[in-house]
Amino acid sequence: MKRPSPLALFATLSRLPLGRELFSRGVCQTAPYFGSIRPLVTELRVGRCEARLAKRRAVQNHIGTVHAIAMCNLCELVAGLLIEATLPASLRWIPKGMTVRYLRKADTDLHAVLDWQPQLPADFKGDVVLPVQVFDSRQQCVMEADISMYVSPRR
Repeated sequence: MKRPSPLALFATLSRLPLGRELFSRGVCQTAPYFGSIRPLVTELRVGRCEARLAKRRAVQNHIGTVHAIAMCNLCELVAGLLIEATLPASLRWIPKGMTVRYLRKADTDLHAVLDWQPQLPADFKGDVVLPVQVFDSRQQCVMEADISMYVSPRR
């Protein structure tokens, strides 16, 4: 049985009360490690994905800011959802690497944003880089991540 498109599912659920929360929990059921940050996907459409992470004790480091790995987890979630929702059905993907830049202390709730408009042919094979930015509640960029994905035709 084919899984529903994340785009269609998000579009349907986001119209309902608590629909975005339900969608986000469903993502965490599919990929359980994302549940450790309790993300909230706030936007998902072709070319754009946004998700939030609440600053709470479970995602903090020893100095009381959001842990770097929690931010990386948020970036990978956003990149994975966007590429899954945006690539043609003839292509598949897998994360290959991540380069991160920590720009300032992440001492508030956070939201990650990815805008990516692929121009990939249906038979594309190779690496693509998705640039994710993480902002604090003051709209300051606290982290940037370039996530490399290996894309290839489905078998």
